[in-house]
This record gives sequence, structure tokens and C-alpha cells, in this order.
Amino acid sequence: MVLPFTKFILFRSHLFRKVSPLHRIFQGHFCSDQFNPFLQKFSTSGHCERLSWERSNEEILLGKLKLALRNHQVHEAWESFQDFRRLYGYPEVHLVNQLIVQLSYSSNHVWMRKACDLVLQIVKGNSGLLHADTLTKLALSLARLQMPSPASVILRLMLDKGCVPPMHLLSLVVFHIVKTEIGTHLASNYLFQVCDFYSCLNDKKAHHAVTVKPDTLVFNLVLDACVRFKLSLKGLCLIEVMSLTGTMADAHSIVIISQILEMNGLRDEMKELKDHIDRVSAAYVRHYRQFYDSLLSLHFKFNDVDAAAKLVLDMSSSHNCNVNKECGKHLQKPCFIAIGSSNLRTALKIHIEPELLHKDSVLKVESRQDLIFCRGGKLVLSNRALAKFISGYKKDGRIGELSKLLLCIQGELYSVAGSSLCSDVIGACIQLGWLECAHDILDDVEATGSPMGRDTYMLLVSAYWKGGMQREAKALLKRMKKVGLDKGLSDDALDKHNLCEETLNLLGKADLAIALAQILKDEDQTVFPLVCNFNSSIFFFCKARMIEDALRAYRRMVAMKIQPTSQTFAFLMRGYSSLGMYREITILWGDIKRFMRSGNLVGNRDIYELLLLNFLRGGYFERVMEVISHMTDHNMFTDKWMYKSEFLRLHKNLYRSLKASNTRTEAQSKRLEHVQEFRKWAGID
Repeated sequence: MVLPFTKFILFRSHLFRKVSPLHRIFQGHFCSDQFNPFLQKFSTSGHCERLSWERSNEEILLGKLKLALRNHQVHEAWESFQDFRRLYGYPEVHLVNQLIVQLSYSSNHVWMRKACDLVLQIVKGNSGLLHADTLTKLALSLARLQMPSPASVILRLMLDKGCVPPMHLLSLVVFHIVKTEIGTHLASNYLFQVCDFYSCLNDKKAHHAVTVKPDTLVFNLVLDACVRFKLSLKGLCLIEVMSLTGTMADAHSIVIISQILEMNGLRDEMKELKDHIDRVSAAYVRHYRQFYDSLLSLHFKFNDVDAAAKLVLDMSSSHNCNVNKECGKHLQKPCFIAIGSSNLRTALKIHIEPELLHKDSVLKVESRQDLIFCRGGKLVLSNRALAKFISGYKKDGRIGELSKLLLCIQGELYSVAGSSLCSDVIGACIQLGWLECAHDILDDVEATGSPMGRDTYMLLVSAYWKGGMQREAKALLKRMKKVGLDKGLSDDALDKHNLCEETLNLLGKADLAIALAQILKDEDQTVFPLVCNFNSSIFFFCKARMIEDALRAYRRMVAMKIQPTSQTFAFLMRGYSSLGMYREITILWGDIKRFMRSGNLVGNRDIYELLLLNFLRGGYFERVMEVISHMTDHNMFTDKWMYKSEFLRLHKNLYRSLKASNTRTEAQSKRLEHVQEFRKWAGID
């Protein structure tokens, strides 16, 4: 038997000058079969046997693969598939997809990895083998197994081919992905890309654009995760994208948006939102408790105790408008709020539906109960909120206004203390040694014609005696007699204040006193109120593209030795970026590094991600690698796919054929080095 390569040598090699008999036979077989019937018959039968053997072997392997898939034998199916692919390439399309689906349903990390690797191999060669529903099932299975990175890769591969899973399935994938912080970053970045894709289709008036438009639930899931993991800047960007795509915000969205606005210190936007929330019916009061909690928290951060007091008085009474026909008519009209400022012509507006609440949604918003509780269908203040009011009014020396607020809150039962509110506040003040403050509140309450109970007076008497203030104690005892609280009270009653001291000791364990002490302790560590005002101004100027005014506000902030926050730099960077001023961002990066070195600023992933994207867009690759180094040093996750996509979009052919030996200047040589370094880091061939 002569092997094929032997025939090739015999026929082609110039070394064989003489034609051997064997050569003649094969030459006749190869070229002159029509002249030799015997050889023609021999050749045809051999060829058919070989084809028959190959066909039977192929059919056997296909049969084994089909049988394994039919019996859900994943291991056998995988082995048969690998054997078939080595010999004949990929099998029929439906078999490839069926295998990937069964690997997806295995709920095994090893098989899931194999499925992902297979998909990536197929995409490099012939992506037509893969069905969209197969990839959707794989992404969902990966998300359920808490494998967010591979799941996002599958979703992005689909997006590269112009495909987005149906929204009811995409919401399930996102629901599982955003359970971790890394997953939240990946889901939000993917959502940005989907929105860009939708905008492109919408601009082209594509009829299928509406099918890829992210719905409210998908946005809510990602926004809620941003709140949970304190990704304030990313959450704010998503709100703006939600507005750009025209996605409606329901009742869940509004509560989540309010928390993100609070995290970013954007009080003006919250005030505008409040005008609409105040008009909802009483049935929605419990749902919007978190909204009022966030707005009250912002008022305290801005040290605006008057606005906080007004909010408390408004938040429950305003919801009685459910009988008002005008409020009903207002809620039936489309509601829009500005993101940035309603005073800006270019302000983005988001469509809200305050009374649209999907109770069967997979979204479960985890709201904190810090300043406002809901009791008996009514919003009431927590002890922590009361403590903030006491501290704020005392700091300003406005105890009279504190008394008025307390009397109003107590009358309407707007606090957890209920009818004992004033006595609890007086007791807390006594416990902290604020005897003059306690006495003033006592006087104000007495002036209304409804004096406090005897125990409250005796608490203050005991405190005066304990502090060696006998004259004040005697004067207070005389007043007790005037208001008729002197029954059983003799002149030597001052010797019986031990009982009051026992009561005072119990008071030291009261919730309000503990909360007030904690507030005073926390005030030394909170952000200076002026920072919130400066940040709010900088945000407005950047949105209005008044970058010089924003920069002046920032410089004044630094000159006043007011420490900028991550929001300060984020707002400035976004302002510069909107104007394409990437060089100025490199200067701002120097300030950020200086504040981080001094320990006054902690770099977070939102800031680093914003820097990376802007340096990539500006082509500052040395700065790009510097930021990547910072992120690596702090063990921060980097979404390489996003940076790779941005690079390929803007700099695909940059220095692709240039060699280091061909660079003209030292600067060009260094830039080439940084570009190559980034290509290697991002995995760009």
C-alpha cells in the first residue's frame, strides 16, 4: 500500500527522472483512468469505501451526541461533541445550541465555564451557530450561580451582534447580577451600553428600537443596587440616562432616586420632587416614608433646621388632599422633574408616575429607618430626628422656636414619643446638663396654659440641687405652687429629692437622651455644611456649562480650607468632559492625588472609572496607566471590556504598525510604550 504523501513524492519530485513501473501504474490511475477499466474500477471502489467509512464514523459520533443530549447526560454529550469537532468541525446548529443549553442547566460552575469558553470560541469563528435565546439562557444561568463577569460577557457578545434579551428575561439576569458590588458595576456599565444602542436605533427610526429599550424594572434593579453599595455617581449617571431614553419612573423609582440624590447632596432636585409627592393620596404615605427621610436628612446636612421643621409639618398634613379633586387631576397629568435644575433650558427631565406601584415586582427596596417611621398610617419622627432638631435649635440659640415645633409635633402625635414628647425632650436636656434649655422649654409649654406634669418639674429641681443651684430650685418650687402642683409638697420637700435622683438615673438610659448624645458625638465627624452648598453650586454650574464659575467656586472652597469631597471632583470632571476639556482633567487629577496623599480624600471606584474614561477619550495613556496602577494597588475591580470597547471606538488603529525604532521623538516613543502597555492590559491583539 502506498501512502498519499508517497504518491505526491513520486509524482512531483524532480529527483525521479526515470519513470518506474509503479509510477506508471499510479500515473495511469491518477491521469488515465478512462483508458484502464480495471484501475478505474479499483480506484472507485476504494474511494467509496473510504467515504463510506468516514460517513459511518461521522454518523456514529452524531448518534452518540444526540443520544447523550436526549438523555441529559452532560459529560457524555461533551465528550462526543469534542470528538466530533476534532474530526469534522462543529455539528448541526441545533445540536450546538442544545449542548450549550444543557450545560447551562447543569448548575455546575465547571460546566458553565466550559459553556462560556465554547461560546467565545464559536464567536471568533462563526457566530451564526448561536441562537439569541441560547445565549440568554446561558447568561441567566451564570447570573443565578453568582458568576457576574461571565454573565456580562455573554450579554455584551449579544449586544455586539445587535441583540438584547427580552426585558422580562433581562430583568431576571440583572436581578441576580446586582447582588454583589462587582456585579452592580458590570450591570450598570452594560445598561449604559444598551441605552447607547437604543439611542442609535431610535435616531435611525428603526422599527425594532422599542424592543431593546430598557424598562423601568431593569433601571430600578440597578439603581437600587447603586444605593445598596453606595455608588452615588454611577447612580446619578443612570438617572440621567433614564431621562435620555424616556423611561418612566414609577413609585419605586422615585424612592430610589431620592436616595441617590441624597447621597450626592442634590437638595434642589429633591424639593422639586416633593411638590409631586405631597399630592399623592394617603394610601401611599407608607411607601414614601423613605423619600421624606432622605429629604429631611439633606436639610440637616445643609444645616437648614427651618426647612427641616417645615417638612415635618408638611409631610403628613399634605396627604389629606386625596379628597381634593385638583390633586387628583394633577396626578392624572404627565409629571416631569428636572435633573440638574429646572432653571436650565437644557435640563434633562424625567417622567414620573408617583402613584404607579407594581406590587408583584421582583424588586424589594431596602429602605433604612433613620429619621422617620410610619406608625398607624402616619409619618412620625424618630428619636434621632428629634435629637437633630434639639441640637440644631440650641446651636442657633432659638429655643423658643424649638418649643413651638415640639408643641405642634406633640399635638399631632408626629413623633415616636407621642404625648410625652415635651417631657422627654426636657429630660434629655437635663441629662446632658442643658438646664437653662430645659427651663426655657418648660416655661414655653407653661405659657400655652398646659403646664407639664409634676415629675418633669421635680426632675429639673433635682438637677438644680445636684448642681448647687439652690436659688433656681427654690424659684421653680414656688412656680409649682402657682400652677397647682404643690399638693403634698412641703418646705422641706427639697430634702426628699432622692426619689427624683433615682428617676434621673433611669432617664440616663432613655432613648432620646442616648440619641442626643450620639448626635453631638457624630457632629464632629460629619461633612461641614458649607461643603454641601459648594457642591450644589458646582453641580449647577457644570450642568449649565458655566465651567469658569464652577472652577471659581472650587478655588474659593480650597482657599477657605473646606475639604472637597468625591462629589466635588466628580461634578467638575463631568463638567470638563461635557466640553471636551480633557487636559483640564489631568490638572484636576493632580489635585485629587494631593488630597489623597494628605489623607483628606479617599479615592473610590466611581472617581477612578470617570478618570479612566476621560483620559482614554483624551488620549492621555500615561495617565490611564497611572490610574489603573492606583486601582490595582487598592484591589479595585476594573471592567476591562468597557475600557477596551472605548479604546477600539476611538483609537483602534493608533500606533498599530509603528515600531519603537521608527518613533521620531522621545515623547512619541513614551506614548507608544503606554499605548502598547494598555493594549496588553486590556487584551487587545
